[in-house]
Amino acid sequence: MGGLAISDHGVGRAGRTTAVTLFEVAPFLLMAPVAFGVMLFSHATDALPLLSLGPAFATMAGEFFFMLLTGGVAVVLCGVLEVYRHVLGSLTGLLDLATVIGVTIVGVIATAVVHRRKHEARQLAAIAEVTQQVLLRPVPQELGPLGLAVRYISASVGARIGGDLYETVTTSGGLRLIIGDVQGKGLPAVQTAATVLGSFRECAYEATSLAVIAERIETSLARQAMGERFVTALLAQVSGDGGTVDLLSRGHPPPLLLTEGSAGFVDMAEPALPFGLADLVGSPAAQVTVNLCRGHGMLFYTDGVSEARSGSGEFFQVSGSPALAQVSEPDAALAQLSGDLMRHVGHPLDDDAAMLLIIRRS
Repeated sequence: MGGLAISDHGVGRAGRTTAVTLFEVAPFLLMAPVAFGVMLFSHATDALPLLSLGPAFATMAGEFFFMLLTGGVAVVLCGVLEVYRHVLGSLTGLLDLATVIGVTIVGVIATAVVHRRKHEARQLAAIAEVTQQVLLRPVPQELGPLGLAVRYISASVGARIGGDLYETVTTSGGLRLIIGDVQGKGLPAVQTAATVLGSFRECAYEATSLAVIAERIETSLARQAMGERFVTALLAQVSGDGGTVDLLSRGHPPPLLLTEGSAGFVDMAEPALPFGLADLVGSPAAQVTVNLCRGHGMLFYTDGVSEARSGSGEFFQVSGSPALAQVSEPDAALAQLSGDLMRHVGHPLDDDAAMLLIIRRS
């Protein structure tokens, strides 16, 4: 499952700088030996069309004015060399000059198109950033006796929003949260995630129980034309003193209870079917209560974490990650856990992965 989601993948700043520098230098490195060859050897005038390699490579830099500069240098250089070798007025000389001018014109047009698309991409990224802030809001780092942290790793390079979802709200009775995963990809998954989050935010403050919240979410999804999509989700309520956590699963992977140096999956008994499939069975989801001692924590995650595989097909053992051995600092623990996950897979994830960690500090 998963969707169009946030991504941190891509080349680093140093890699981008090196790449741009090479693209900027390469056109001149290509034109220089051609120019020297024509100047030194009279029979090398047949190589003049190779000057068009300069503007051709300049298009890869994607900078409009750099393309104009490179193309202008190539055209002027071709004309000067033809004057130097007394071939400017000949048919061959005119064809050579026309070749360089033609490649330059095509390069300028191509660069203009690339520049426009980059501008459109920046606008889309800005829209996605705003959408992300609406859908996936940051969680508080401290909430009464609890420390919290969240991580979202995207399977889609350059994308920012998706089918994995999470939210936390503070009520008079403590903390309520949801983490879930929409079946499917793309904008339909985003729409479904928005429906689930909107319903949760609307009723989580006043609902008398997690079962009521689940019922409201199911009702909201029933009003949406979901097709064959469904949503796995885990609802949780942490008491005001952080001592107990009530859990209600709708087909979602069980959370991990983190104690002194160990991590074990919470026994969720028989979880109910995911949201969107409630009509297939009449029995409601069973609620489970777990005690949370001081210094202990609980990790909520999506199947992008538990079902991540290495190149040899081995699943990521989230419960065995060294990052969970000491979880006094939730943000640092999730940063290390994310690194362990990416190193295990060895390549960009095939599915989005969301992780939410709570720690009872006092």
